[in-house]
Amino acid sequence: MSEHTNTLTDMQKSRIDFARRDLETARASDLAQLPHAGLILQIERLRGRLDDMLLLVDEISQASPRLERPHDQ
Repeated sequence: MSEHTNTLTDMQKSRIDFARRDLETARASDLAQLPHAGLILQIERLRGRLDDMLLLVDEISQASPRLERPHDQ
């Protein structure tokens, strides 16, 4: 694991874990065999998780200032 994982809160870690589980479930599913309603629910679940992960990235990036690279100075 990266050193950034240690700076995450328990809630942030849980959000990432839920997103990973939903992605694993989607990968394991035969999407072609799902009924239309099931496919729509799967897409909505993944869309919600993607949105949450983008919010998490914003939270993390705002919480810690970006380090300047030597060529940026």
